[in-house]
Amino acid sequence: MATSPLSLVLLSLFLSLSLHAQAQAPAAPAPAPSGPVNFTAVLVKGGQFVTFISLLNKTQTFNQIENQINSSSEGMTIFAPTDNAFSNLKSGALNGLSQQQQVQLLQYHMLPKFYSLSNLLLVSNPVPTQASGQEGVWGLNFTGQSNQVNVSTGLVEVQVNNALRQDFPLAVYPVDKVLLPEELFGVKPPSASPPAPATKGSSSGKSNSSDTAAEPSPGKNSAGGRNVALGLIFGLGFVSVGILS
Repeated sequence: MATSPLSLVLLSLFLSLSLHAQAQAPAAPAPAPSGPVNFTAVLVKGGQFVTFISLLNKTQTFNQIENQINSSSEGMTIFAPTDNAFSNLKSGALNGLSQQQQVQLLQYHMLPKFYSLSNLLLVSNPVPTQASGQEGVWGLNFTGQSNQVNVSTGLVEVQVNNALRQDFPLAVYPVDKVLLPEELFGVKPPSASPPAPATKGSSSGKSNSSDTAAEPSPGKNSAGGRNVALGLIFGLGFVSVGILS
């Protein structure tokens, strides 16, 4: 069946109108940029970090963390101790720390760089923490294989098997033990004891020996006395002979 000229005209007009409408349609909006990372929300969603959140608030560390997460090009990695981890500490372990030491303890759980679990197996130990640069090393050591990572402080070792969040710029890994740094919880070396004072006996002994060494020999003194006496006798004898003659 032959196509009529009118059909061809209508078809051409329809195609032209369709192309024009597509050209005039607005472009799809670009995806909105993601907002700042809310570290607090990550912990709250985890549901077992009440003590950790309380310490972060008490020491005013929360704001510092979120500012660094959202301004640093390196990101951050945080090991979050669970409530059970804190409850397993010795009684008074936290209360025995000053506010500055509590801040150092929290900073010891933070790496100033984003690490996935697989990246942690490639690091050079010890890895600096946010507490590094102060007195001591304040580093963490990582070993393991596959997706199982062991983190050690020298006093404590714990496995890291999963993540609360593992998207740049923030990685958060729950841990079942509080990471105790040797700089705060290690055995302190004993201080050097002062030298023992000299005894009276030894000092008196030294003075006696020196006194003895300083005294003249009695033998020499007695011989000298005899010589003088003999000289006087001979002298008197000669004087007497002179007078008699």
